[in-house]
Amino acid sequence: MPRVLAEMGMELPLTVVVLLAAALGVWIAIAFNRLVRNRNLVREGWSGIDVQLRRRHDLIPNLVEAVRGYSRHEQTTFEQIAAQRNAAAGATGVREAQDRENALTGQIRQLFALAEAYPDLKASTNYLDLQGRLTQIEDQIQMARRYYNGAARDYNISVESFPSNLVARLFRFQQAEFFQIETATERAAPKVEA
Repeated sequence: MPRVLAEMGMELPLTVVVLLAAALGVWIAIAFNRLVRNRNLVREGWSGIDVQLRRRHDLIPNLVEAVRGYSRHEQTTFEQIAAQRNAAAGATGVREAQDRENALTGQIRQLFALAEAYPDLKASTNYLDLQGRLTQIEDQIQMARRYYNGAARDYNISVESFPSNLVARLFRFQQAEFFQIETATERAAPKVEA
């Protein structure tokens, strides 16, 4: 490189070239480490969501059994919930988990609608306890989702922003997907007519 510069009529001391190369190497290392850190925060966030989803999946059979004791003729609803639960438990990846969990949420809402038809069930302490536990788990899922999505946002900014996007492309860092899930215990706002 110094010979090329000398032919062009420019001379740079070798130490300046070495310092520039070292500075570039340090910058690449810092950008790479920041991307790795952010990617690991995304993975940690997903792990928190996964733990809460497993707790939800473990609670659903108990909830189904509580309702089943009052409503024997709704077998198809119970089978659909079991199928959705198994599908959701086997999801791989954020998008697939999101889609399957939202389908499961729809089935849980149907179970709650079914329970509304049985006043004795709604007054059952076992059912109320299970419903309360589900609400707590879904609150935990929402907190884990917010943490994950915040980590994914920060990571995606690093992957997309200049100049760290150059390092991200060089080392094939991919953007993280956001996770959105509906909650089964969420109630629609009442409609007020004037």
